[in-house]
Amino acid sequence: MDWEGFARQMAEMARVLLAQDSVDATLERITSCATQLVEGCDAAGVLILRGKEVKSLAPTDQLVIDSDRLQGRLQEGPCFDAARPQRPERVFRIADFTDEQQRWPAYTPPARELGLGSMMGFLLYTEDEELGALNLYSRRPGAFTDNSETAGWLLASHAAVAFAGARSHAQMLQAVDTRHVIGEAMGILMGGHHLTEQQAFDVLRRYSQDRNIKLRDVARQVCEKGALS
Repeated sequence: MDWEGFARQMAEMARVLLAQDSVDATLERITSCATQLVEGCDAAGVLILRGKEVKSLAPTDQLVIDSDRLQGRLQEGPCFDAARPQRPERVFRIADFTDEQQRWPAYTPPARELGLGSMMGFLLYTEDEELGALNLYSRRPGAFTDNSETAGWLLASHAAVAFAGARSHAQMLQAVDTRHVIGEAMGILMGGHHLTEQQAFDVLRRYSQDRNIKLRDVARQVCEKGALS
């Protein structure tokens, strides 16, 4: 393993990740880099859990989506475990799908039929939150070495920081947009019905609560139609 070359590539990746303009673009760059930087990696993706529901993000190959769906249906698998919050383990690995697996007996046989030979899952986490799992796949049994695991872990560490940063930025932009839309809707109601600022906000809030619609969506409706329907 050329660790000096790997370090240069990781430094370049960090700069590229910083330049991405959305969460999706950041994740797509991360999974693309995984296939280029980690020896033996044929495909990569990010798996997140919403309760028991599995979601695939930035998959580089249909194989990733099929594996994630399989793990979600069976509620087991290394990547499924890696994405679970509050687990002591950070790395999950199946070195050879042709060997009998005691830990994931329901997942391994059908995964082998999908064409998987070996895989690794890395928890994506920062000091403040756990974000999901970065999953690396190979069609060859025994493709991932100890060096591959180290490289994957380093990549996942950088990926977690970039993912968290991109998501925080997106949430901030959404919050700013939400405040702008609500303010504009309040202005429309104040002008059209001679309401105070507080009264206009109360109208939006009651409408949101009574109809179980997000306040942002109620405000956007007012902005688009000029009134509440």
